[in-house]
Amino acid sequence: MALGTAPAPYALRFDSGRGCLDLVATRHPVERLDSVRGLRAWLTGAGLVPPGAPLSGADPGWLTAFRELRGYVEELVLGEIEHRPADGALEHVNALAAAAPPAPRAVRTADGTLTRVLRDDPACAALLACVARDAVDLLTDPAARALLRQCEGDTCPLLYLDTSRGHRRRWCSSEVCGNRERVARHRRRAALTRA
Repeated sequence: MALGTAPAPYALRFDSGRGCLDLVATRHPVERLDSVRGLRAWLTGAGLVPPGAPLSGADPGWLTAFRELRGYVEELVLGEIEHRPADGALEHVNALAAAAPPAPRAVRTADGTLTRVLRDDPACAALLACVARDAVDLLTDPAARALLRQCEGDTCPLLYLDTSRGHRRRWCSSEVCGNRERVARHRRRAALTRA
């Protein structure tokens, strides 16, 4: 997404600062992992597989597995933000992180540049491991963990890393939730003025 461009209302988002948090964002405001096609789009957008990767094994079981991981990651991150342990979710994420991630290879394209491909068609467990390892890395890095935030939008549960200058970011997206808040504040002031 280009700077200054608002995301489409129900498009996949990759602006949380971490892949595992981008996975959590797939459930709001509607379920975005609603098909194998949607999961393929997310895997490509998140950079876990290169564009055009076959993913021949992808099936509804993959959807279930990624949705379960999404729930565990969300529970863990919210637990960290709210200073409450989520040890059950931690066990699941650690177990998923144990699998070997897909092996990348560099290959030359027709024009001579290098591009990334996967050595083999990845299994679901390998791709889940990538996201689970990202969650483990995030939650065990004190500097990154200190930047975890939950959007302050009225109805927005999204999580993100606050990498803004001064660490004063309040919303998952200034263009979406921030704009809603500014409009609501303007309407409240206008209503007070009329009253």
